Amino acid sequence: MRHVISLFAMALATATMAAAPSAVDPALTAVIASNQRTDTFVARDAARHPAEELTFFGVKSDANVVELWPGGGYWTEILAPYLAASGHYTAALPPTKNGGEDSSTVVQWRARIAPQAARFGTIKETTLGSGHFEIAPPASADLIVTFRNLHNWMGGGYAAEALAACFRALKPGGVLGIEDHRGSNAKPQDPLAKSGYVRQDYAINLVKQAGFEFVGSSEVDANPKDTKDWPSGVWTLPPTLTLGEKDRAKYVAIGEADNFVLKFRKPKHS
Repeated sequence: MRHVISLFAMALATATMAAAPSAVDPALTAVIASNQRTDTFVARDAARHPAEELTFFGVKSDANVVELWPGGGYWTEILAPYLAASGHYTAALPPTKNGGEDSSTVVQWRARIAPQAARFGTIKETTLGSGHFEIAPPASADLIVTFRNLHNWMGGGYAAEALAACFRALKPGGVLGIEDHRGSNAKPQDPLAKSGYVRQDYAINLVKQAGFEFVGSSEVDANPKDTKDWPSGVWTLPPTLTLGEKDRAKYVAIGEADNFVLKFRKPKHS
């Protein structure tokens, strides 16, 4: 019995140490504090916690990092300059062939980063979407991150393929970091995530099915005010505010959605 108790105590201590927050790299802090960042992005820092989240994922300035679907470029403006001197930043963009629905987003992203090319360094572009899963050479990435996109891949019917692409691209021991809108445990998960919400347990199981080990979660982006039952799904809330002026003050007061932040690792012997 003492042996069992001892093993339990050791496991508990290890878990406690793993959960302890790491110190934020001063270089990362400096990039986030830069006056060259877009004002509207800076205004969202209080909801998105970039320093804490990237530190939880274990980002290093000399890492090979792939960001999947960078959207308007919030994280690009942080990751690209942070990695410019010693690391590598790759943006896996949605397909834009034939003027797909994401074409304008990609055009806007490119227009935003072009004037900052000297500060951002070399940014490699790849493609992620239905039929496009070569996000990086096999076993080349130290860290792959994606923010509020898993629900889109579920809606498109290729979430499993996207996660398999991440598994191939990561080095053994590499990390996959995922943030998305956390769905209610009181409701079954819609496989297409039409509301924009994904149950945390569902997301974890989905990623584990791709071969990943679940490392842990962070509550840095939790928002208990989000009841997850809005008339236009998650897009009812900021920053989208789909309903326009209707109940705008109410939704602004609630703030951005309750988001999970999950960390996974590709097994070292895979």
